[in-house]
Amino acid sequence: MTLDAISPSFLLRGTAAGGTLRFVGIDATRVVEDARLRHNLSKTATAALGRALAASALLAAVLGKKGDSRVNVRIQGGGPVGWIVAEGSVDGQIRGYVREPGADLPLRERDGKLDVSGVVGTDGELAVTRLLDNGEPYTGSVELVSGEIAEDVSTYLGVSEQIPNAVLLGVYEEGGRVYRAGGLLVQAMPGVRDETLAQLEANIRGMGQLTDHLRRGSLLETMQTAAAGLDLTLADEAQAARFQCRCSREKALDSLKFFRPDERQEMIDEGGQEIVCHWCGEHYQMTPSEIAGLDAPRERAQA
Repeated sequence: MTLDAISPSFLLRGTAAGGTLRFVGIDATRVVEDARLRHNLSKTATAALGRALAASALLAAVLGKKGDSRVNVRIQGGGPVGWIVAEGSVDGQIRGYVREPGADLPLRERDGKLDVSGVVGTDGELAVTRLLDNGEPYTGSVELVSGEIAEDVSTYLGVSEQIPNAVLLGVYEEGGRVYRAGGLLVQAMPGVRDETLAQLEANIRGMGQLTDHLRRGSLLETMQTAAAGLDLTLADEAQAARFQCRCSREKALDSLKFFRPDERQEMIDEGGQEIVCHWCGEHYQMTPSEIAGLDAPRERAQA
């Protein structure tokens, strides 16, 4: 199956219990499959990065201050996958990568599930960088709780942002591709009643694995299950989400300015230089003339 055959990813937003609960959900299937293909990820690395990608989009929806605000999530747990970096934007652009895309582990013996915690590790932290109201970047971090990512993101929101919440994330792979992936974030708002939280907790506890619900039905049905008895009201329209990098040929070429002139001359002598974007895996082949042109303005200025 080609990527184009998978339905586009999207976010749904809503409120429940008279506005005292905020719901944000994402169907991230196409985004995560796109990431798997771009980075040639192993099964377990796909699950780990996929959860982080979904989490970054949900956090951007909750923490983003402007239409183009971005939220960066970095996870370092000491596991074989190395670090995981994901970035979500309020406008639905998502990108990310892992240090070791081929890292993999056997299925867990106890339940036959992918060992995400094992590949991520638990000896480290989750850090989130976002912009404050004054436009200054702020980074908050928490020690990893489980390495399963959902619990770690939930802990971050509760401890660093003082936001009572519930977070569900999941990636299900079948037939060598991502079959379902997504996430759900529920935020408790001021004035929420204790009985409302009790109902929400019971609903989520009874749901089990998020991917089981996404496999059986839609993101909408999954959110309705989580909000059962709480009068969920959704926003009128879904928001498109996609794997989208901000790299370009111009930026890639500009990065060569950080090399010494003799190093650039070596690239020219060897017939050019290939640059690979670590965020999205895009390859840019720079020609000798393009590289030589980086020094032309400086030479003219000295003449």
